[in-house]
Order: sequence, then structure tokens, then C-alpha cells
Amino acid sequence: MDIENKIVQNIIEAVQKLYGTAVEADKIVIQETRKEFEGQITVVTFPFTRLSKKTPEQTGADIGEYLKANVEDVTDFNVIKGFLNLTISEQYWTNCLISNVLSADYGQFKPNGEKVMVEYSSPNTNKPLHLGHVRNNLLGYSVAQILSANGYDVIKANLVNDRGIHICKSMLAWQQFGNNETPASTGLKGDHLVGKYYVIFDKEYKKQISELVAGGQTEDEAKKNAPVIKQAQEMLLKWESDDPAVKELWSKMNGWVYEGFGETYKKLGVDFKKYYYESDTYLLGKDTIEEGLQKGVFFKKEDGSVWIDLTEDGLDQKLVLRADGTSVYITQDLGTAQLKYDDFKMDKSIYVVGNEQDYHFKVLFLILEKLGKTWAKGLFHLSYGMVDLPSGKMKSREGTVVDADDLMDEMIRTAKERTEELGKVEGFTEEEKNKLYEIIGMGALKFFLLKVEPKKRLLFDPNESIDFQGHTGPFIQYTHARIRSVLAKAGYSGKLTESYSLVLTPLEKDLIVNLSKYPDVIAASASEYSPAQIANYVFELAKLFNKFYHEESILKAEDADVRNFRLDLASATASVINKGMGLLGISVPDRM
Repeated sequence: MDIENKIVQNIIEAVQKLYGTAVEADKIVIQETRKEFEGQITVVTFPFTRLSKKTPEQTGADIGEYLKANVEDVTDFNVIKGFLNLTISEQYWTNCLISNVLSADYGQFKPNGEKVMVEYSSPNTNKPLHLGHVRNNLLGYSVAQILSANGYDVIKANLVNDRGIHICKSMLAWQQFGNNETPASTGLKGDHLVGKYYVIFDKEYKKQISELVAGGQTEDEAKKNAPVIKQAQEMLLKWESDDPAVKELWSKMNGWVYEGFGETYKKLGVDFKKYYYESDTYLLGKDTIEEGLQKGVFFKKEDGSVWIDLTEDGLDQKLVLRADGTSVYITQDLGTAQLKYDDFKMDKSIYVVGNEQDYHFKVLFLILEKLGKTWAKGLFHLSYGMVDLPSGKMKSREGTVVDADDLMDEMIRTAKERTEELGKVEGFTEEEKNKLYEIIGMGALKFFLLKVEPKKRLLFDPNESIDFQGHTGPFIQYTHARIRSVLAKAGYSGKLTESYSLVLTPLEKDLIVNLSKYPDVIAASASEYSPAQIANYVFELAKLFNKFYHEESILKAEDADVRNFRLDLASATASVINKGMGLLGISVPDRM
């Protein structure tokens, strides 16, 4: 808030004039005034007592008098122990609403000159996206949106795992059991069709292991000797040797998967500016290993394998290249990190990856720093916890993991049932109803997954998420629709005046104060890569508006200025709800 900057500057002047000494701006602590005390802004006075040689209360009174005399918008103050509570003028708050909150670009920071890459999704091309991918995609997309609002130039990237033994398993199973099935011939999405053959491979593999064990082999021997796994390994070698037939099959099946992923991404509402493919990057990193050997960062063992010793950093020894010269994951990740930096020269690079990879990223970033990569300081692992479902709430297509498409369909079905039960679709056409069900169902899913801090594991209950009265997306969506309905009844088409001179009710003031925090919430969310802060801010805003709506009349206000002011206030609230939910990738309907 501008008023906070003004107060800080005047406190610096006050301390200089009152006590003849300087105080630095970063030593001045400003907070929101607690609800039980009068005022909107609180200054902590304890840091100034060593300068004033007075008690915190006396110091607060001195500074309060100075601010009241010198800052036009400070109309009163009170001191509670070591806290100076300032009352800000009504005029300041009404001007804040009209000049700031109602402006079209409110909450959009000016470009800060920094570039950031957010890498998320990172699917495997042998199966459809699942519930874990849903959290990953929503988190990555939302963080990208928040950083963009905060003034960053954002590159949304997706590193696709499109090669390896798991891909060959699906390919081999389709070759042996597929009878030339295609997405077109089966009506299945391409990613589901390929995933089906990954499951078929697994069943055949287990069957062959059982047969070999029954024939006298140990389980470990059987796992290595099963014909189907040997065939998959042989196919991988052929792929790496650019065998034309294998490469053609790989391209065809991956093409089916990408088409399927595209449909899922569209429904999720996420997108990417840059795709990287592991088939292009898996050989990268060997130059980096050579560079590290020359710099003495890595060392070779007698068998020719290359390692790094991170024991002094509290980690362990890490293999970075096998004895036969082939890559491990860390090898290609080192090379891909360099490739991404070479492509975009970004200041920050955020990897949205589950917390099971925490150790891997600690090692990766540390190695890059030891290699002298100046850009390594800008690397960040946005680690998130798993998502669980209550047992029996949803069945997955394959019986093991919850398919993203199934989950989204279930959410939209549940939204339809709940909405029709509550009779919220009177006067809607069928097309409008279906659009509304999708907006509510997807909004419920996204809000529920994003309102929790990323690091926390969460339990997702589809039924609980679609509650029009709870801590949910549909509650916020309904609040937005309610405001738009009020504005429509009033024939409201935009800001009604350039200035108000009113005595505000406590709820009006609370609402404006809350709206004025929106840019600060964006800044905090961006610095901590936390959509949860936006989600919970918008929920509290919606809750506060509902209280205001029930206790203060808008359309029936007797005074014309009060009516117009409340319409502007309602419009500003709808706008911030819309923008905040937009940063979460959530649409808000104008009616429901």
C-alpha cells in the first residue's frame, strides 16, 4: 500500500527530529491492526526505544503525534503497549478504491526485467496423466500465472519422458497383442490406448515370471529371464541404434499419446511455451561430466565410472556416469539444465516435481554450483506432496492410480448433481448448463488442490470440494455470480464517480482494506511460489463480501452516493475475485 511507504518515510523523519538519530527503513515493522483495536495500520515501537530512551508507550505516543501532524491520511492513533495503531482517513480508502482497485491493471506489476522458467507436467508417454500429474500441472500453471502478474517474463516448459524401457514395454505389448488397434478403431484416447498396453505388458510379464518360478528359477532369475522383458530390452537397444522399424512404431504410438495429452491439458486449462523431449536430451551432459573432470569436481573410479563426493556437504558420493560411458538421470539433468539456460538465459528456473525427488534436486543444484555455473543460484525445486483419495471414492481405469480424465469427468458429473439439487440453473440452455457444470467441477478440483501449501500431502474428497457453503471454489464462484447479478440489476456498466466523501461503515472499510492487500498477496505468493496464499486470500475476500452483502443494503440504500459507492465496491470485489481465481486457472461464472 502507498500509505505504508508514506508512513515509513515519515517515521524515519520523526525519529531523526524527535530523537536526533537515524533509523533504517528495514528496521521499521508495520502490520495490519488486530481486529479488537481501533485502526488499520500498526507500527511496532520496540525497535525505537533504544533511540528514544523512553518506554514503548511513550515512544509510540511521540511518533503517533508526529504522524498525525504530518501525514494527511493519518487521522488518529492509539498506543497499546508497544504497538502504535494508526487510523487512516475515510478519504484515503475511498480514493484507494476508485483510483487503484477499480483500475483495469490492478494487481498486474510492471515488468521487472527478469525471466523465469517454470517446468511442470513432465509426463511419461507410456500411460495417461493421473491424479499426481493433476496437482503438478495445476501447481506449475498457477505459479507461472502468479509470477507473470508479479512482472516476470515467464516461460512455461514441459520435459516429456518419451524414451526408455517403460516406453518399449507398451510398444512391445501393442506389437504382440494389439491386432493393429488405433485410437480411431477403438474410440479410446491415444494415451489411454497406449496405457492399456503398458498394463497388458505387466500382466504378461508377471505371468511369465510365475511360470519360470514354477519351473525352478528364483524370482530374481525369473524377472531377468522372462522372454518379454528380454524382448523389451532388445527393443530399447534397437531404438538407441536408430532401427527404422522400431523408431517408426515409437513415433506412431507417441503421436497417439501426444494427441491424448493435448485433450487432457486443454480440459485442465494448462499450456506450455516450450517442450523438451528426453529422446533429444538423454545424451546431453557428457560434455558437462568432462568439464567437471578437468576442473577436479568429479573423479574416476578404477572401473572407469565417474563420481562426485558430496560427503562434506552432508550428502554422499553420487554416480554421474556409468563405467560403460552411459548416462544416469543426473547426467542428462545436468545437460538439460545447461540446454535450458542456453536457450533462454533465464534468471530463475523452477522445477515442479514431487517430494520423492527432493534429494535428487539437492544433488543436481549443488553439482551445478560446484561446476561454477553462475545461473545455478536461480534454480529452485518446487516440491509438493502426494494427493490421496478417500478409499472407494473413485475407481481408476486400471485399478491402481486415478486417471486424470476420469477424475475430471467425475468432478463435472458431481457438479451437475449438486447444482441441479440446489436449483441453480433455472433459465439456462442445455449448452449453458454444461458449460456451467464444467466451470464449477473444474473450479472445485483446482481450488481444493491449490488452497493447500504445496509441500503438504493432501486428501482430496471430490464431494467435499463441491460445497457451495464451504472453503471451496464453488463458494467463491457463487459469490462472484451473486455480485454480477446485483450489478446487472442495477444496470451497472462501470465506475460511477471519480470521488466519494463518505463516512464508511466498518464492513465497507474492512472490504476496501482487504481489497488493497491484493498486490501484496501476489508479491508474497510469487516470492514463495505458493498459489495457496492467493486461494485463501480470495476465499476470505468472498467470505467478507457475503457478510457485507447480508448486513448492508446495496440496491436499496436510501442515499444515492452510498448506493453508487457500494456498487463500485461490489464491482471492485468481483474484479479482484475474478483476477485472483484467474491466477489459479479457475473461471468464475457471471450467473449460477
